[in-house]
Amino acid sequence: MDKRQIIAVTVALGIGIGIGVWIGGDEGTGQVGAEDAVYYCPMHLTYVSDRPGSCPVCGMDLVKEKAPAEAHVHKGSTASGERKILHWCAPMDPNYISDTPGKSPMGMDLIPVYEDEVMGARGGVSIDPQTVQNIGVKTALVEHRPLTRMVRTVGRVDYDETRITDVNTKVMGWVEKLFVDYTGQSVSKGQPLLEIYSPELVAAQEEYLTALDHNRRLEQGAVEEIATGARELLNSTKQRLLYWDITEEQIGELKRTRLVKRTMMIHSPQEGVVVHKAVLDGAHIKAGQHLYRIADLSRVWIYADIYEHELPWIKVGQEAEVTLSYAPGRVFEGKVTNVYPFLEEKTRTVKVRMVFPNPEMELKPEMYANVKIRPVISRHAIVIPTQAVIHSGERNVVILDLGEGRFLPREVKLGVEAEGIYEVLEGLKGGER
Repeated sequence: MDKRQIIAVTVALGIGIGIGVWIGGDEGTGQVGAEDAVYYCPMHLTYVSDRPGSCPVCGMDLVKEKAPAEAHVHKGSTASGERKILHWCAPMDPNYISDTPGKSPMGMDLIPVYEDEVMGARGGVSIDPQTVQNIGVKTALVEHRPLTRMVRTVGRVDYDETRITDVNTKVMGWVEKLFVDYTGQSVSKGQPLLEIYSPELVAAQEEYLTALDHNRRLEQGAVEEIATGARELLNSTKQRLLYWDITEEQIGELKRTRLVKRTMMIHSPQEGVVVHKAVLDGAHIKAGQHLYRIADLSRVWIYADIYEHELPWIKVGQEAEVTLSYAPGRVFEGKVTNVYPFLEEKTRTVKVRMVFPNPEMELKPEMYANVKIRPVISRHAIVIPTQAVIHSGERNVVILDLGEGRFLPREVKLGVEAEGIYEVLEGLKGGER
């Protein structure tokens, strides 16, 4: 067959740039000639140029147009010296695959994926470096380092339940006088709270004095059995007074003065603040009736709610910090003392209790506070950024950078999350990118 020549003149988008293309060769051989380079913007395909540069619209680097020889090779063709193309894929979405060249749904030219690249990457994809730069691919090294986390939450200040005391009496009577008569009043240990008149108490004192006199008369010259009975009676009447919260000092004064007191003084069992008062001057009270509740605020509890995914970081004994909105810059330090063994149904959180010293009474019950809990133990682990993980529901996948534009998806098993990074239990090793 005679050889013939074909001359084609192309006008690029009406800008007057003539590009001469010479295609020559034997008929039916499939060989084509060379072509002058054409550059285009991957995001604005209507802009073309005959030299490299930047797009005037978006500033992206221009991409060189594929040579005709590469663009017209069909899937599986193996012309001499050429690599076998397995399929074409979109540069912005490697999951979009086509058997023939063309445009992606975003309007970009599909790029070829060669068989040797896929075989070498074991299922990965290859993207030319220019496209990798244009789409802004970010990479990070897989690191092996300590894994720590600061748990932040909101807490509520409450009373230390081990330092709250209810005040009541074991006898019936009438309030003669109140010494502590309002809620919020500070009291010291042993301070008088109120004075009551109790007929039962008066009778008990008289019985004690009678038993005391009887015992003294029988101490000398009496039969041993009778003397022993008198001592036992005296001890029983004294014990009855003690059961009614009459102190040893008060009994000693009664024994010394031999004067029956009409009223009994009730003293504060501890130092603290009256947080509840349920008695008035002149009121009739019954045995066991609640009169006062006194709380020691020199140490308080703070409760905080922790979400389920943060529980692996919380342990008893960890240090905690608290800041208050009304005291900026002031940091209070305490410790975690208890992690509750059950979950709150409505909030789906676990309650954590912390203890804080409060010598200046700045931490007041029912206050809200900002809480930070610092783990005492750091875990050495293989970590990656959280942005590197693709969550598909059943699997967690990362894209491994093999270099030279080759990328490989790999399934990983994740551990805990901390400060923007994931712990990797399986699937990666340190140093990979």
